[in-house]
Amino acid sequence: MASARSFLQVATTEEAAPPLRVIQMEGLVILKIIKHCKDHSPTLVTGQLLGLDVGSVLEVTNCFPFPIREEDEEIEADGANYQLEMMRCLREVNVDNNTVGWYQSTLLGSFQTVELIETFMNYQENIRRCVCIIYDPSRSDQGVLALKALKLSDSFMELYRSNNITGEKLREKNLSWVDIFEEIPIKVSNSALISAFMTELEPDTPVTQCDFDRLQLSTSSLMERNMEFLIECMDDLSIEQQKFQFYYRSLSRQQAQQQAWLQKRRAENLARKAAGEDPLPEEDPSNPIFKPLPEPSRLDSFLITNQISNYCNQINGVSGQSFNRLYLMKALHEDS
Repeated sequence: MASARSFLQVATTEEAAPPLRVIQMEGLVILKIIKHCKDHSPTLVTGQLLGLDVGSVLEVTNCFPFPIREEDEEIEADGANYQLEMMRCLREVNVDNNTVGWYQSTLLGSFQTVELIETFMNYQENIRRCVCIIYDPSRSDQGVLALKALKLSDSFMELYRSNNITGEKLREKNLSWVDIFEEIPIKVSNSALISAFMTELEPDTPVTQCDFDRLQLSTSSLMERNMEFLIECMDDLSIEQQKFQFYYRSLSRQQAQQQAWLQKRRAENLARKAAGEDPLPEEDPSNPIFKPLPEPSRLDSFLITNQISNYCNQINGVSGQSFNRLYLMKALHEDS
């Protein structure tokens, strides 16, 4: 008969948490995020997400915005005091005050930055599983709810903590640019009372102004801005590639210098051996040509590649919708 574990052993044993499968958000939380981001657009804003971590589901039940600070204010102290005061007020009125992440607005999906990763790592120190809700008001104006939930992949977080994002480490971990972020599906949840109330508010006609806006043929401004951002990313990627080309040229030059130095030292040792003298070591750590060259980090190039893929997907979606509308108008003109 197997011996039963003591209560202390059971209490101290950390059970492996199930993987995060879905983000369950209340409809009121989504409306708060949309209102906050749209009211201050095109200024980028952020806010706190509150809720519960239940198994493989992360429930987001409330949120509150962060104030927009001026440049001359003490950002860290004011932000921390504001968050603590808001959490205290929510706790007093018996509202969920457990932090599960944050939300932020973006412009045409340009959110994949080093600052986002650093924010994730700061949250990860105190919250085992946190998410970031990204909302894009510019894309939502085209009739699409541009809302997505992101988290850092576990393998990338482990590599980022080592502060050694080089090509060798990436190949060792089998990581590519698509493995930095993981998108988690969002499920909207409302209480039965709210669902019944929304049913009562539903108009008789199913056609709304938003439906008419989707039929607009002009998408040149959105396409133009996406192309501008895409060109900027291509320029940034070209600069990153030039850094790696310079590194590999310097590495080849150093290896050639090392080989020339070794051949010279070996010839010198042969002469010393013939003269009955002790040979000199073939490597001299004090020589600068034997100092290893630091390899540039691959993080920036990976993020830029991610951003390029995002812009390409957006351009593909906008152009596909535009072609559909144009074919629809062509058919209507032919019928008339």
